[in-house]
Amino acid sequence: MSAYLKYKNGEAIDQIPCKTVLTIGRDKNSDIVLNDLRVSRNHAMVRQIGRSDYYLIDSGSANGSYVNKRRVAMPTLLKNGDRVTIGNVAFVFDQVSKEEDKSDTVSMLETIVVDGSTIKQNTILVADIRGFTSLSEEVHIKTLTKLMNSWFQQVADSIVVNGGEVDKFIGDCVFARWDTAEDQEQTVCQALKAAQQINEISGKLGSTFQDIKREMKVGVGINTGSASVGIGQENTALGDAVNVAFRLESASKTIGNDVILSESVYRFVPEKFWQGNEQAISVKGKQLPVRVVGLDFPQLKKIVTVLEKSQKRKN
Repeated sequence: MSAYLKYKNGEAIDQIPCKTVLTIGRDKNSDIVLNDLRVSRNHAMVRQIGRSDYYLIDSGSANGSYVNKRRVAMPTLLKNGDRVTIGNVAFVFDQVSKEEDKSDTVSMLETIVVDGSTIKQNTILVADIRGFTSLSEEVHIKTLTKLMNSWFQQVADSIVVNGGEVDKFIGDCVFARWDTAEDQEQTVCQALKAAQQINEISGKLGSTFQDIKREMKVGVGINTGSASVGIGQENTALGDAVNVAFRLESASKTIGNDVILSESVYRFVPEKFWQGNEQAISVKGKQLPVRVVGLDFPQLKKIVTVLEKSQKRKN
């Protein structure tokens, strides 16, 4: 799905296509050069994630970037018609599908099936930064913006390198998925490795900013099951498997572990790492309890090492 930034340039209306990364700033090498003293040299970018999601990312500019008059501190998913303001220039984000979507807007966590979607087995990962609300109150918005934009980019790269796809970022949370049609054991290994790397990315980033006085950690929920893929203009996934993954991430806070795996995931992990630690938890929206195993990141790192060796022997 194509997308454009439209803005008034003198008497003309320029329409700039959004590519994988579209840069905006005073630097002459920017894709859109703005000769405005309120604009930083490398002010912001629009980055494509997946096939149809475009996020505005502020690069920690002094004067900020705005979507619909609200300053953005974190990567912000752009919707068709959004007004993006940088310095004195106002852009309109234009993204219209070939066939206009006339369906009602639906919640990401609702279970629905619509025309054009495909039912697939997916491994779903949901990772959330712990204590982010408190963190956002403790640090300056400029520091928070730099932190989250760097987190966004590194986490997205980690998921892609590990064979997954970022479905979307929701504030300080990432929702990613792997198609398990060919080799579910491999996709479980990839998702676990991505979870480990996301936590490492978070820890390293937190230590690079002097304003941040706490260790940055994430909580993770991972589940495998059927999901309806290709919903709406965002090409998102919906269904029971997605719902459960979000609930497992939330449960990690109450259970007291870093990572919560459903039975459909941990059965691909060597038994010595989980046998005797299984438990059944109640999950909102499910009539029956869900069997899970809770892990901490040092345990996860050992599991990933074992699974990667197993995958190499298979290949």
